[in-house]
Amino acid sequence: MDKLLISGGRRLKGEIPVSGAKNAALPILCASLLTSDSLQLENVPELNDIQTTLHLLRQLGVNVQNGHGSTLTLCAAQIDSVEAPYDLVKTMRASILVLGPLLTRFGEARVSLPGGCAIGQRPVDQHIKGLAALGADIKIEHGYVVASAKRLKGTTLRTDMVTVTGTENLMMAAVLAEGRTILENAACEPEVIDLANMLNSMGARIQGQGTGRIIIDGVERLHGASHNVVPDRIEAGTFLCAVGATGGDITLHNAAPDTMGAILEKLRETGMQLECGPDWIRARMDQRPRATGFRTQEYPGFPTDMQAQLMALNTVADGTAVIVENIFENRFMHVLELGRMGARIDIDGATAVVTGVPALSGATVMATDLRASASLVIAGLAAEGQTTIERIYHLDRGYEHMESKLNSVGADIQRISGKRS
Repeated sequence: MDKLLISGGRRLKGEIPVSGAKNAALPILCASLLTSDSLQLENVPELNDIQTTLHLLRQLGVNVQNGHGSTLTLCAAQIDSVEAPYDLVKTMRASILVLGPLLTRFGEARVSLPGGCAIGQRPVDQHIKGLAALGADIKIEHGYVVASAKRLKGTTLRTDMVTVTGTENLMMAAVLAEGRTILENAACEPEVIDLANMLNSMGARIQGQGTGRIIIDGVERLHGASHNVVPDRIEAGTFLCAVGATGGDITLHNAAPDTMGAILEKLRETGMQLECGPDWIRARMDQRPRATGFRTQEYPGFPTDMQAQLMALNTVADGTAVIVENIFENRFMHVLELGRMGARIDIDGATAVVTGVPALSGATVMATDLRASASLVIAGLAAEGQTTIERIYHLDRGYEHMESKLNSVGADIQRISGKRS
């Protein structure tokens, strides 16, 4: 397996382009199943999770054409199968997002129960409950969700918890349902808004995206459209945490600071100087960061996907930070690896107490999930000596050419290729 070798202690200075958001692109790709017309997408990141989704869509019969750079054209005019098999779904939970589109357009779907990062239970029961409320007949057979419906019928439904992929799946199912669907307790994330905006450009009738109450009036069919995927706020936040931990001066282009309020607020508390324009962020750090505590929450609160990265910054901060993880119960797996580098972190249930140290020491560490991988990169950049990060296939699932982007602003990161075991 590939690994990264990081020589730490280098300040970052320069410019970095932010890629399209993985968590927006994945449901948008699945939305191609909702129409027989072509869907043209721009700003699609080059990631392993994207390639896995495209492989799945191709197996279903979607024609995928690669355009220039980050442009894709998808056409689901000739669908050969409504089954998403285990071998394609097991590595990525977002594969469940084909369930709603297949069911609402073709009247049936057979989708394997999904996998993904081992960061805690992320059940799909809210997807199943919602689709059943829309009139689907759903069974769990041999590890598959088997669903059928002549035509889904609009209703008012409320999920038991705020779920991003659940909101997206139910929203996509409802756009072709008969009548009006009201989603209560809906997720408000920018990626949900991006999907809704694209669906509306395809002829859907969706209101209220970005609030906890989304209203969808079903239509008979959707048509093709062109769409530019929203910038990745988590990738942008990761780079900002890197400059916060190492010091320096970087400017992020193709960013979306208006989606990053809670992240930017916390980074300002560390002493980072931030300037923002409509699509750029300049970050300067000329001092040791100040410790800052936080609680992860659903949007617009501080995102769980940034918890590990800001924790890494706090390991070298002045003071003590209390971090509470409210979303996933098993998302502190990076703590032991940071401890191998000299970090002082105490865990009590869902709470981590981080006491900053003057410097971390390079060590060999192992990535356990996607965002944990990013936290180890940040720690390695800030550490004295060399850090080796193993099992970085997690990193490649969600960050486009991360080491190249960081090297372009002064980091020293080498990728060492190895055979998969």
